[in-house]
Amino acid sequence: MAETLYGHHAVLEALRAGRRRFQQVWLAEGVHQGGDVGQILRLAEQARLRVSQVRRDRLDSLCARANHQGVAAEVSDYPYADWDEIVQGAKAGAEMPLLLLLDRLQDPQNVGTLLRTAEAAGVHGVALLAHRAAGITPAVSNASAGAVEHLRIAQVTNLTQTIKALKGQGVWIVGLERAPGSADPGAVDLNMPLALVVGSEGEGLSRLVRENCDLLLQLPMRGRIGSLNAAVAGSVALYLALEAREQAR
Repeated sequence: MAETLYGHHAVLEALRAGRRRFQQVWLAEGVHQGGDVGQILRLAEQARLRVSQVRRDRLDSLCARANHQGVAAEVSDYPYADWDEIVQGAKAGAEMPLLLLLDRLQDPQNVGTLLRTAEAAGVHGVALLAHRAAGITPAVSNASAGAVEHLRIAQVTNLTQTIKALKGQGVWIVGLERAPGSADPGAVDLNMPLALVVGSEGEGLSRLVRENCDLLLQLPMRGRIGSLNAAVAGSVALYLALEAREQAR
């Protein structure tokens, strides 16, 4: 199977990561060939890839009218990792595991934004549901600025069972949910083997996932709105975990 990646960062990071098979690269006629595009061209030349200049309307059609920035590439589908291998690799590393679990997130922009933060925060692996959730599509790769190309991401069929298995391996499960009984960040030491669970945009965590978390974490709200965007809240929580680890060093 093949798909069309688009946007400077998505194409560039996929070339850098070297995890996808590239068939060809397309550039819109007249696109500036410095900066990121220049790097794409150099990497494509090193990999002996075909680079074709096409009319911008042709590229619009190839990318289903998405904002491609004048660059696209035909590549193999996203290379999902095996979840058990992710967990074992995280446990064998020098750092305590820091994992991210996504419970039915469906908006590609939210998923991509959160995964961009996950990569920047040093998350060891991500699990997302194989059904009723956004997969790693070209839109998600673009929204993540190519960060997904460097992350280890797995699809799982049952998030509750995944959580139970992690708990049996000594990983603490912290669900991000603003609800009665949820703890404030100051009351929780996130410097521990941790899997952060972020729920869907509209409904939050599903009931079984919530019930199987070791604790729930809520971010303080001082304004008049009642909640944060899922990607923003998840990003803040990931950096709280990273800060806790940095302070403990």
